[in-house]
Amino acid sequence: MNRALRILLRVLGIGALVAGGIAVAIAAVAAMIFLGPLIFRLAWNVLDFAHAVGLPELGFWGIVLATLFLVVGWFGKVVITAIVFLVDPSWFHGAAQVRWPEPTFRNFVAVVLLAALASRPHAHAHLRKGRARMKWEVAR
Repeated sequence: MNRALRILLRVLGIGALVAGGIAVAIAAVAAMIFLGPLIFRLAWNVLDFAHAVGLPELGFWGIVLATLFLVVGWFGKVVITAIVFLVDPSWFHGAAQVRWPEPTFRNFVAVVLLAALASRPHAHAHLRKGRARMKWEVAR
């Protein structure tokens, strides 16, 4: 095989590998962005967990904000609360009769889906602390 052709194939191979990696990363981020609200909608509106605890169903932006509220950290929760307060301050004066849901399989699945959304960022936070500790121990 020609030497120039071999070099060209090597370069194209590495480029394809990098492009494939970038495409997978973009697909993973897009899946997280779209799957979070879909999972929340499934648990809240479709499985009727909202009615099970005595709260109303949520529209599109309510689902997006509630999903973000579950997924982001403390500062994000403060920002979302500030946004809701600035857009509709009377929302905080509303009253809800929240109750414990009935122990059905449907409510169990809804709680598991919501807990999976809420627990995701905390796993990353603990992982970073462990990595930093290991780097410090190696440098020591």
